[in-house]
Amino acid sequence: MSTLLPPEHASALVSSFTSFVTIAIHSLLYHRRLYPPTTFLLARAYNLPVHQSRHPAVCAWVRDAVAAVAHQLRSAAARRVALAVHEPAALAVVERWVFDLCAFPADPRLVAAEGSHVLGPQRGDEGEQNRVNWTDVHEALRGALRRLAYAGESMPPPPHDSTFTLAIELRDDALAPIQHPQLWIPSEPHLQPPTASNPHQGAALGGSSTTPIRSVQAGPLFFECWVEQGTPNAHATTPSRTDADCETT
Repeated sequence: MSTLLPPEHASALVSSFTSFVTIAIHSLLYHRRLYPPTTFLLARAYNLPVHQSRHPAVCAWVRDAVAAVAHQLRSAAARRVALAVHEPAALAVVERWVFDLCAFPADPRLVAAEGSHVLGPQRGDEGEQNRVNWTDVHEALRGALRRLAYAGESMPPPPHDSTFTLAIELRDDALAPIQHPQLWIPSEPHLQPPTASNPHQGAALGGSSTTPIRSVQAGPLFFECWVEQGTPNAHATTPSRTDADCETT
């Protein structure tokens, strides 16, 4: 369950996290060989060498996708964000890089406007508990990027010509993002998480194995990340379809 922070702290944490997700996606695209290594340049982030795509269309897609995630994150609608890698033939999910955001702090300005189940700030300890130490935040994000890169380069490569997408899993009481222009589309049934109305988990979720990567905690910032490797028949469907899980268009 998310906790409300003062607006300036919540906004800064979301911006910091979305920068981290942008760098993480570029890093995974490189280490999972989804694009040729020669199309990446070496840059630095959080005082760490990282890889960034040089292709304008790839950079624009990642930027727009992460911006769409940020809006859902600010209103505490997103439960998880996942980079899903699909094989080229049947588009079955071969791996999912998941960021669990259940405890991510929320922006009270958007929560008040849209409604949410998040906890309000505790006045007595707000000054200490919700204080953001940016040195700790950057150190925690640097450690997570290092672990993601190690996991990405250590795993066997996905099938040649695999593709990818970015997905969000919404909280049970969150509204589906159906505004115009339509930035998100409902995922296929095999990628849907269980909900109150449909307790069946999609066949592509969870995978045949799950490897923890990092738990990140620095003051009010907390999230976990792991990688799920796909199962045979991961493209099988479940009985029904909801809007609990959405993918970028």
